[in-house]
Amino acid sequence: MPDTQHIAKIALDEKTVVRRNADIEHERKVAIFDILDQNSFIVNGFENDGPYSLHLSIEDNRLIFDVRTEDDSAELIRIPLPVISFRRIIKDYFHVCESYFDAIKSASPSKIEAIDMGRRGLHNEGSELLKERLKDKAETDFDTARRLFTLMCILHIRG
Repeated sequence: MPDTQHIAKIALDEKTVVRRNADIEHERKVAIFDILDQNSFIVNGFENDGPYSLHLSIEDNRLIFDVRTEDDSAELIRIPLPVISFRRIIKDYFHVCESYFDAIKSASPSKIEAIDMGRRGLHNEGSELLKERLKDKAETDFDTARRLFTLMCILHIRG
């Protein structure tokens, strides 16, 4: 695979962002750092136009993957994904994350581990669904999909 088949820049639409707590902000920074450090992202039909700049946003209940050239000079493709197909997983994921962040303050290690296993399972489920929904337009590896799912969830946080 050519070394151009990756995301070199990533931006989240911040116009609808509410103030995030430190844990969420940390997750956002880590996800972006990890994506930029190592990822695989192939845009079908634009294989020779990478590396890519990816702008993520939510518009009209759709997650928008706005894929551009690395220097942002040209939009290559906009991939809209209906949010409704992710709604249950995101809701469950938020609920389990909330339980996890509460548990790490006072719960036993075994309870924290059990909650974390559930959290990782939902994260994996969301990542697989994201890969599946993208597959006709773009291909990505599992680790990249996991990090993109994290960012997708962060975009869903409202006041």
